[in-house]
Amino acid sequence: MTSDCSQIFHNLNTNIQKVVQGKSEMIRLLLAAFFCGGHVLLEDVPGTGKTTLAKSLARSIGTGFKRVQFTPDLLPSDILGVSIFNQKEEKFIFHQGPVFTNILLADEINRASPRTQAALLESMGERQVTIEGKEYQLNNLFFVIATENPIESHGTYPLPESQLDRFMVKLTPGYLSRDQEASVIADQLHQHPLDDTEAVISEADVFHVRKAIHSVRLSDELRYYIVDLVSATRQAEQVSVGSSVRGSLALTRIAQSLALFSGREFVVPEDITEAAPAVISHRLQLVPQAKFAGITDESVVQEIIRRTPLPK
Repeated sequence: MTSDCSQIFHNLNTNIQKVVQGKSEMIRLLLAAFFCGGHVLLEDVPGTGKTTLAKSLARSIGTGFKRVQFTPDLLPSDILGVSIFNQKEEKFIFHQGPVFTNILLADEINRASPRTQAALLESMGERQVTIEGKEYQLNNLFFVIATENPIESHGTYPLPESQLDRFMVKLTPGYLSRDQEASVIADQLHQHPLDDTEAVISEADVFHVRKAIHSVRLSDELRYYIVDLVSATRQAEQVSVGSSVRGSLALTRIAQSLALFSGREFVVPEDITEAAPAVISHRLQLVPQAKFAGITDESVVQEIIRRTPLPK
């Protein structure tokens, strides 16, 4: 089973990297969250390949994909759906919103109002939406890739802590190197590589990997190592609010995924330290003095990793 799962990941990873170049580590962590059933937040300036990444993932699986452009006037009903009265049948009929899909790209999520941002909370956490007191189930494969511009950008609303905590990982694509950017130009001279992207795995493969992840062994020593890392964020002097238990659970799942991708049936410390910055950083709230001093949440996590002793 381990070799099968590793091959599924390799096929998907390779296919996506044909479209999205120079982002191998980011893609690896994004796929780890995807196979865990979590959600991903991508933060960066426009034009760094966030939308292309989401589309290439959907096409590589051959599954449903929808995109919502978040704007200040977007309403919750524009995402979830709305009941409209049908005069012919004399009853209200529910019209599904774009959230009823397998992979949802929530583009520039922090340009919408906090009320609209919160509309995604239930769907991300419970895989269901409630409209006028009635519950509607979403697909089991439901996966949100949300993009946001840096908070300093014009017309953005900071995501509340409860919303940030719903994302399993937060990633920053960043710009390409000189050679990588030149290669992208060459690849798109005649057509976009995304046009030729075909499915290389099935939805059944995804659920096969998700089931296998739960079987990856985590020793007691590494379990307490995860607890030590996360609890240290609650005691760091630069942090006003540390990571919740949800961060510990997310870190466990991502570490199990990375182990499986590497063909192992057990977690090693390197799986945890690789995942920790992307899993924990966005769950922290820094004190104002730390922000003014140029300290970032990721640098705080990196320092905690450096100071926390590895299990013997």
